[in-house]
Amino acid sequence: MKTISRSRVAAVGALATGALFLAGCGAANEGGSSSGGAAESSVSGTISGAGASSQQAAMQAWIAGFTGANSGATVNYDPVGSGGGRTQFVQGGVAFAGSDAYLKDQQLADAKTRCGGNVIEVPNYVSPIAVVYNLQGVSNLNLSPAAVAGIFAGTITTWNDPAIAADNPGVALPATAITPVHRSDESGTTQNFTEYLKAAAPDAWSYDAKGEWPIQGGEAAQGTSGVIGAVQGGQGTIGYADASQAGQLGKANIKVGADYVGPTPEAAAKILEESERVAGQGDTSFAYKLNRTTDSAGTYPVVLVSYLLACPQYPDAAQADLTKAFLSYVISPEGQQAAAQAAGSAPLSDTLRSQITPVVDGIKAAG
Repeated sequence: MKTISRSRVAAVGALATGALFLAGCGAANEGGSSSGGAAESSVSGTISGAGASSQQAAMQAWIAGFTGANSGATVNYDPVGSGGGRTQFVQGGVAFAGSDAYLKDQQLADAKTRCGGNVIEVPNYVSPIAVVYNLQGVSNLNLSPAAVAGIFAGTITTWNDPAIAADNPGVALPATAITPVHRSDESGTTQNFTEYLKAAAPDAWSYDAKGEWPIQGGEAAQGTSGVIGAVQGGQGTIGYADASQAGQLGKANIKVGADYVGPTPEAAAKILEESERVAGQGDTSFAYKLNRTTDSAGTYPVVLVSYLLACPQYPDAAQADLTKAFLSYVISPEGQQAAAQAAGSAPLSDTLRSQITPVVDGIKAAG
């Protein structure tokens, strides 16, 4: 398996696709302060992470910025998907993970066992999930929650269906068959998308919210890039993917209250203002139960909040200090701006940063 080292990350960081592959953990460390971001850190060694492909472009920017300021450090990230990242983290195969869904049930219990207590879950990437489409002659598309749910449930099968026409008065919608595209792998993007469908359109979507696509039919594709490729390669296709990866595809406006809202970073960021932390996760967890049914003007509710998963303590100081320094850079204003420029994500608010920074600063060696 190929590893992209620090010296090559800067070149790779400009790309929105491709993969940084997994390498082993552990190395020497020179110590240093972590809370001020990469510029105030002086660490070395190697750590590896794995997880959500949705934050891949942002992760490349974070790695480039962090290792650019810490010439002796190497950070590797395998965008295997949220499910794979959580599994590798729980099993101790990686120092940190990126996940588009917070830990639950047995996986949460197993992660606490791996970490020897609580688990760190901090938001690091807030982004809209775009409902992307490829339909000749239609450059602007409005969809109600019920219409989105009907399309992906397979009950709305042509683009000129009355339910779609009602959202788009005056638009010449073709009779083209709809081909919905979904993820074939377990995915936090799927988890968040189905959570939205279940909450916002329960009459049209009767399936559970889960990371694996719950029904038969449509077209399946691996990873975010696979969904984008399948939608691009078809006609009358529609899918769901992190908005940063949408490229030239159409992005539907979703009905919120009386208005239709597009998947902008600003509209996505507003969802956290109306959402509450999940109870029972532990003091070091900042997982949120998102308010998918908001009517608040200018809020886009089809959103994923991606988390960094880490342990409050690690077996040795080298791994602990490097993990703390990298996570500190990711959540810093500098790191969040780098992600916004590279991936179109919404930077964390100063209020949220002030709450999660002490958790990251508390990472230490066991003993």
